[in-house]
Amino acid sequence: MSYDPYITTEKLQLFIRQAFLEDVGDGDHSTLACVPYDSIQEAELKVKDNGIIAGVELAKIIFDTFDPSLQIEQYKNDGDNVTFGDIVFKVKGSSQSILTCERLVLNCMQRMSGIATYANEMMDLVKGTNAKILDTRKTTPNFRMIEKWAVKIGGAENHRFGLYDMIMLKDNHIDFCGNITKAVLQTKEYLSNHHLHLKIEVETRNLKEVEEALKVNVDFIMLDNFELNDLKQAVKLIDGKVKTEASGGITKESVKAIAETGVDFISSGAIIHSAKNFDLSLKAISKI
Repeated sequence: MSYDPYITTEKLQLFIRQAFLEDVGDGDHSTLACVPYDSIQEAELKVKDNGIIAGVELAKIIFDTFDPSLQIEQYKNDGDNVTFGDIVFKVKGSSQSILTCERLVLNCMQRMSGIATYANEMMDLVKGTNAKILDTRKTTPNFRMIEKWAVKIGGAENHRFGLYDMIMLKDNHIDFCGNITKAVLQTKEYLSNHHLHLKIEVETRNLKEVEEALKVNVDFIMLDNFELNDLKQAVKLIDGKVKTEASGGITKESVKAIAETGVDFISSGAIIHSAKNFDLSLKAISKI
């Protein structure tokens, strides 16, 4: 199975180990106290919501990492539409292992499915336009990799993964530096001196700043909190010379009109930070 370049087996294993350390500590004493070590059982992941399921592959990795003898019978794939009552998979094997993995699997899948569902809804709203929905760095610390994975499962796109893989000169950078021109020139010098090949994006707050950004040859121009009319003028002014990104308070109610202005990308922190948890449960069903 292939992952996004930023989602590696090593990073996933580190995340899972840290998550188990947080949750299990020196032992799942509730399970150890009352469930026999040799008990073999079966449980199923039930859907109690409607939307896009995400985290199936991650759940399989979690189970396999904790106990490779657990067997998964899979009925749904990441990105599938699911409805209340669907069964995503069954897990068979050690009762103790299933119980100890239960909450980590559910926490990840509920969060991921909520994000994937929100991202998918946003993409549906901009159908018929050329705009693509992007996520942002407004993520949960130490959970970004998983949240951005869910965005991709939902059909939207990842923006930069962190501070290291793209230059984004935002309003504070520009204000601290002095102006857009100075910030971009200093950035290009820095990249050259450090032998880095990173795309440069500049945030603009008005049409005057758009004109300045066009003169210094960047890769992306962010149009932050522009009114619709100004957004249309900015897109016309840029005229395809660089890629455009609309940002700032994007909602389900506003995204279609913004997409229709002709912007290339629309960034939305809400698809991650405002996504509600998807209702799922892992229930014991029978003894094998």
